[in-house]
Amino acid sequence: MSEDVAEAREAMEYDVVIVGAGPSGLSAAIRLKQLAAESGQEITVAVLEKGSEVGAHILSGAVIDPIGFDELFPDWKAMGAPLETAVTSDKFYLLGPQGDLDIPLWPMPKYVHNHGNYIASLGNVCRWLAEQAEGLGVEVYPGMAASELVYNAEGGVKGVVAGVFGIDRHGVKGPDYQPGIELHGKYVMIGEGVRGSLAKQLMAKYGLNDNCEPQKYGIGIKELWQVPDAVFVPGYVQHTLGWPLDNQTGGGSFLYHFGDNYVALGFVVHLNYKNPWLSPFDEFQRLKHHPTIARYLEGGKRIAYGARAIIEGGYQSVPKLYFPGGVLLGDSAGFLNVPRIKGSHNAMGSGMLAAKAAFDAIQAGRAGDELVEYEAAYKASRIHKELHTVRNVKPLWSKYGTIFGNALGVLEMFTTRLNGFSFFGTMKHGKTDAEATGLAKDYKPIVYPKPDGVLSFDKLSSVFISNTNHDENQPAHLTLKDPSVPIGVNLPKYGEPARLFCPAGVYEVLYDDAGQNPKFQINFQNCVHCKTCDIKDPSQNIVWTTPQGGDGPNYPNM
Repeated sequence: MSEDVAEAREAMEYDVVIVGAGPSGLSAAIRLKQLAAESGQEITVAVLEKGSEVGAHILSGAVIDPIGFDELFPDWKAMGAPLETAVTSDKFYLLGPQGDLDIPLWPMPKYVHNHGNYIASLGNVCRWLAEQAEGLGVEVYPGMAASELVYNAEGGVKGVVAGVFGIDRHGVKGPDYQPGIELHGKYVMIGEGVRGSLAKQLMAKYGLNDNCEPQKYGIGIKELWQVPDAVFVPGYVQHTLGWPLDNQTGGGSFLYHFGDNYVALGFVVHLNYKNPWLSPFDEFQRLKHHPTIARYLEGGKRIAYGARAIIEGGYQSVPKLYFPGGVLLGDSAGFLNVPRIKGSHNAMGSGMLAAKAAFDAIQAGRAGDELVEYEAAYKASRIHKELHTVRNVKPLWSKYGTIFGNALGVLEMFTTRLNGFSFFGTMKHGKTDAEATGLAKDYKPIVYPKPDGVLSFDKLSSVFISNTNHDENQPAHLTLKDPSVPIGVNLPKYGEPARLFCPAGVYEVLYDDAGQNPKFQINFQNCVHCKTCDIKDPSQNIVWTTPQGGDGPNYPNM
């Protein structure tokens, strides 16, 4: 950051600055204000959101465990929280190419059952939480991407830069250039979600993940359908494993009926898959033609589409949660419970724990130091206990495959549910998802069927209904560390898998009329901010950062 730009920026001072208006960030903001009101004190809190509105970039299944709401707002039902539909039935299938095997849920630990949970749009939940936060005096700023960290003289974090606008694609300041604003806080909380650009910088600078296992991820692709009454079953929850994925490729589907005849349909592929020819998007399109899925879409219309990375490392991969001047929240820290397919309740819980640590520190006259109390609170919390109980389910799945690995996982959850004991100890994840990618020569290219436009669709028509928009005249928010790598390394070695693992058609390999001279093209305007490229690129050459303004998808009811 040059001195002239720093001097041109205004600075706004707060007690706490929170990056990300997701469940963790908004819960932290609300709890800070609740604590201040209880003690008769004042506290200033700002929440920055990169989406054009709160919820615009939020995408999740979502079946929500209400424990986070119980802790934050015990009277959430009377307050009108949009947990729309209580779960009424819960099914689990192992799919084959044409049929299915109904897996009974009764042998499984009760905490993986969904009765008592609610189906909802997590985006709408966050919109509601933002309203509650603003009602308590929190300043919420949508369309303000936090693009840069601000450090103090001692090397700690003192704030972030947000609201930089008007730089063109060549990096030149245009007539509408805005240098942005520095928001300073006594503490800065990072709740960017999965693989956030600021969290990546903080982990590298302060070595936050030096003493944990590599983080693991999946890609979740979701469609929202509206279906006729004949196939709509309010409160119905269905999960599947197996086809179209092979036994060595982790993942599965979800299908939830809620609200106004909505069916939330999604597909998750674990990003430690080996076959570089695999396309998660096209596997999802195949899945929808399976009778177990198709019967619930008959006569319906697809009305929304989106994708995002899912954090899956769990207990072993949780980094150090604090750094000088701030903390990591929610998915930025990795609190998703993989076998439960739930994380929002833990995200909310982490926000509340961080709020208590920060509030107590500020009341004691502290600022900008390390909130070690937050990590101590996490280790004594329900979140830690929950993640510890299921810690080996993901590595068992990865090591032994879908069928045997999940069977072992069920047994594992029974042995750990009381005191945490496991015959496996605490298993390691080993390779990163990028390192797990196999060589193109060792696998056969996959020929996917063409979409029929009724159940299955192409990438570009899907991106269209994600309402994604990026100003084409801004610098690309997807960059290459070395522009020669896609064609010089990834194409001959891996078949350039970016063009396949991206669910939005961002990456292409183009050839001339003679089928020669390949060229790598990045269509950043299509990006739905899933960040899979930043995770799965085998050369770790692609870098995702925040675009200007509120650009990106605009998800309704997702």
